[in-house]
Amino acid sequence: MSDAPLRCAVVSYLNAVPLFWGLQHGPDHERFRLEFMLPSKCSDALRAAEVQAAILPSIEYQRIEGLKIVPGLSVSSMGPVRSVLLISKVPAGEIRTLAVDTSSRTSACLIQILLQRRYQCSPQVIPHAPQITAMLRECDAGLMIGDPALSSSFTDLRVYDLADEWRAMTGLPFVFAFWAVRTEAASGDLAAPFQRSAEYALQHLEEIKQSESHRTGLPVSLIHDYLTKNIDFSLGEKSLEGLRTFYRLAHEMGFTEEVKPLEFVGGS
Repeated sequence: MSDAPLRCAVVSYLNAVPLFWGLQHGPDHERFRLEFMLPSKCSDALRAAEVQAAILPSIEYQRIEGLKIVPGLSVSSMGPVRSVLLISKVPAGEIRTLAVDTSSRTSACLIQILLQRRYQCSPQVIPHAPQITAMLRECDAGLMIGDPALSSSFTDLRVYDLADEWRAMTGLPFVFAFWAVRTEAASGDLAAPFQRSAEYALQHLEEIKQSESHRTGLPVSLIHDYLTKNIDFSLGEKSLEGLRTFYRLAHEMGFTEEVKPLEFVGGS
């Protein structure tokens, strides 16, 4: 790495905090400069080289040239994930109109893959602001993501957890996001400070739980369960198999132009 801090785009979602908290507070904090933005904006900033690294929605790796993946780190789930939900007024196979927050590019692809391949259903997809009540006024179903999904309850509605649905269909974890670095910044020693910072964050989980409870208003117990039981921050072989399966299906459905092989910082 050069002496200048690495510019990193990050999202403030609870499930991403252990991936960036150590970059702020850990022993390598002087090597990184964090910029907070929506997931889709992280992708756009990385594409435009406005930042050198980002917590990247996984589908965007196939859409942006010149990226490498930091090995061993991700936002993944074997299900349930609890924060990526399909909320529907009708059974999944009967959905005809689906409201989707277009800022969530990976989940928008995933829900369409699941509906078509698991439920033989191809609804009309309608871009919509991420407000589930308004979504359901206008459509049969809506995609709800992020921290609000963790604290919401749904009466007389069908709730489908997308990581659960993916596991039921494939038997594999789903990888929602990971650290990606522009190739020109991906020096061979770059993976280590990312990995050290994630380890540091997980060692300080109690502090993270307290601060995130204050920020989000969610109970500490819920945050603990979410970060330790619902989310997997590693990127092992099963998760990589799930990622490659997602990329193959996304390409078959026309969401990407090709299926690029996975390339990692340090060549691992």
